[in-house]
Amino acid sequence: MENKQVIAMEYLVREEGKEEILDQSQDGEPLEFILGASQVIAGLENALNGVQKGESKTVVVKPEDAYGEYRVDFIQEVPIDQFEGIELKEGMTLFGQGEDGRSVQVTVKSFNDQIVMIDYNHPLAGKTLVFDVKVLDVRQATEEDLLALGGGGCCSSGGHHHEEDGGGCCSGGGCCGGGHHH
Repeated sequence: MENKQVIAMEYLVREEGKEEILDQSQDGEPLEFILGASQVIAGLENALNGVQKGESKTVVVKPEDAYGEYRVDFIQEVPIDQFEGIELKEGMTLFGQGEDGRSVQVTVKSFNDQIVMIDYNHPLAGKTLVFDVKVLDVRQATEEDLLALGGGGCCSSGGHHHEEDGGGCCSGGGCCGGGHHH
């Protein structure tokens, strides 16, 4: 965990060869993440190793370093009566439960009056992504950043980890990391 760096950046991401913006950082809300902590996709993280503050670069990330290849075996037939009360549209996104009980995002590929074809692939699976990145800041990770990475626990001024206090008692912004927007 020594000498980890925190990168703050603005970004835009498109699919290679297309103009449509798939995602971008909010104005004035750069994405911050700890390099090497797998908080962003591998291909982007690797490309930003060693960047300098103020640098802008375009990073092309292949599917295997992003959201994985598109897998045909992730398409499933489901009886339409499981979708009672839902107005189905092709291409719509639904949230279901995966086998491990976690919430998963699925896409309706097609349907008829008996079955619905749903797709468990990530919407960006199989796509080569192009990131336009502007690095706003590069700094050494603090003990608080690293504690937040450990998940839960209280970031007290001494940097101790009190399990019994539970999470969420961080002072100062951004201590609970992970690149989420507040």
